[in-house]
Amino acid sequence: QVQLVESGGGLVQAGGSLRLSCAASGRAITNYVMGWFRQAPGKEREFVAGIGWSGSRILYTDSVKGRFTISRDNAKNTVYLQMNSLKPEDTAVYYCAASRSRIPTQPAPDEYDYWGQGTQVTVSS
Repeated sequence: QVQLVESGGGLVQAGGSLRLSCAASGRAITNYVMGWFRQAPGKEREFVAGIGWSGSRILYTDSVKGRFTISRDNAKNTVYLQMNSLKPEDTAVYYCAASRSRIPTQPAPDEYDYWGQGTQVTVSS
């Protein structure tokens, strides 16, 4: 079992920045693909970014490319999402997830085995 706890969400004005953290416990995340997802009210959960086991393979959804950066520190068992130039459409609950997938940047939510409880990000215009 892997327990994931997100932190760092909050209210920010458009153009601002937030850094989300995802602290894992129970098992080392070294062997897990890690991802960030988000879900806005009335919408399906969507893939935001994924990172492979060593951090060398990364994938972003098009809408966040150039603004968001995913990273991982396996020694600290933690994954991060740096979000810059935030837009009101980024408003959502953000979830961290861990996958045993063999695909290093797995975008499919169904392929993730463990999920955090989520952290709210609200971007005001």
